[in-house]
Amino acid sequence: MCAIAINSQLDRAGDMKPNVGEKAPDFTAKVVGDGYADGAELSLSKLNDLPVVLVFYPKDNTPGCIIQACAIRDHWKELEGVAHIFGVSVDGEQSHQKFIDKRSLPYPLLADTEKDIVTAYGVWVEKSMFGKKYMGIERSSFIIGKDGNIHAILEKVKPGKHIDQLLEALKN
Repeated sequence: MCAIAINSQLDRAGDMKPNVGEKAPDFTAKVVGDGYADGAELSLSKLNDLPVVLVFYPKDNTPGCIIQACAIRDHWKELEGVAHIFGVSVDGEQSHQKFIDKRSLPYPLLADTEKDIVTAYGVWVEKSMFGKKYMGIERSSFIIGKDGNIHAILEKVKPGKHIDQLLEALKN
């Protein structure tokens, strides 16, 4: 179960992405990994001691997502203490736990099975592969400041280049 508070612009537009400088859509979601207890929930609005990075990715344990997740893992010493990092996909808690265990991920994952967060952030989009259209997550990251506003958006990132873009954005 994922409850979400959506700002008025998103209420009107439905599928619009929030913009840099705007208040980040708040949410409460199930969180897995990094010492969180089974069934724990996390609210974005409660995280105001460090910036927050939401890393939206399509699916646990798929090739591109493995590359992206492991790059974050491999650069963890540069990220730890700089920001709260959360991977976000529509996979469930059990899938997330397997992904964390298999890849030794040092950061938590949010289970957005109801697609509330991906919709609020405008990353649940129509995609196309081999001429077939389907809905899925656009690989993107949002950097949210301690003030709750979006400071940077990394859109349509390539798995192998994401970490460099993320580290650069966090420096600014």
